[in-house]
Amino acid sequence: MDERRLAIAAWESLFRAQVDVMRHISHDFPSHGISLNEYDVLHTMSREPDRRIRLRDLNSSVLLSQPSISRLVDRLVARGLVGKCPDPDDGRGTLVRMTDAGYDVYRAVAIAHGATIAERVTTSLSPQEMATLAALSDKLRGA
Repeated sequence: MDERRLAIAAWESLFRAQVDVMRHISHDFPSHGISLNEYDVLHTMSREPDRRIRLRDLNSSVLLSQPSISRLVDRLVARGLVGKCPDPDDGRGTLVRMTDAGYDVYRAVAIAHGATIAERVTTSLSPQEMATLAALSDKLRGA
């Protein structure tokens, strides 16, 4: 198999594995008051200093369209899980910050969701394979 065909086959395999794993994980997602998309936003924010991120940077970090993220953030604000304020460094920008209540909800879901992920991955891959998968995925993302 030539390099181009091998690349396409590898990509298709990766894509199909991702779809299958996401279906499994989505089916078992512990929806304790938040959706998988809301979890994705809160997870992204949890990794930021002070659990705060510019809305523009959040848009580039999650797999949703900008209007969808704006509506989702507004719903999280209305529920007290996230706060919004103008960016002091750029008056045109907006900062979003996870509240303590938002962090509590996020952590409860993250613990259960993490167990589902770990169960799915550890039943399929050895520790060495998991490390290789992580390294290869990081390498692809950085390309």
